[in-house]
Amino acid sequence: MTSAAVRVFPQLTPASVAIAVWGTLGVTAVLVSAIVRLAPIAVEPLLTGMTPLQWALYVGWSLFNAYAEGYKGFQRAFVPRAVARAFYVAQHRRPLHVMLAPLFCMGLFFATRKRLILSWGIVLGVTTLVALVRGLDQPWRGIVDGGVVIGLAYGTGALLVAFVTVLRGAPITVSPQVPADAPQ
Repeated sequence: MTSAAVRVFPQLTPASVAIAVWGTLGVTAVLVSAIVRLAPIAVEPLLTGMTPLQWALYVGWSLFNAYAEGYKGFQRAFVPRAVARAFYVAQHRRPLHVMLAPLFCMGLFFATRKRLILSWGIVLGVTTLVALVRGLDQPWRGIVDGGVVIGLAYGTGALLVAFVTVLRGAPITVSPQVPADAPQ
């Protein structure tokens, strides 16, 4: 199950569902935490006023992020993988993996080399961008953060919908990208 197409119907025992819920809700908590921290900054320019150009940028950036971050980044890439990994860790339980299930679901450990590089690259890239955006004045920071909030909210919704869809019987159709020697 490293990179080939898969179609897996996970066993939904109470224990496996609890572990998969823990992993998925942990990822959801990380996303919601970012939304809660950024939303007030994103709303501020809407309340204090912007020029027509700034409004156009706010709307355009928000639409771009809904598509690029929310749909392409989350719904099409991150979400299916995170859900696949949530059910993988639930089926192949190792105490440390279960304890750190949210990080496991994000692909930050026990993953293929490519997945580890991509996951950690995203973490480092986002951290760098956050540091850079913090230096912007309003309304520019609010414009940037507004788009990010839209993308994160879309992604969070997509994650929860995909997770519930698997709970309701849909197959997992992507690889969890675990190491080649891992149990399948």
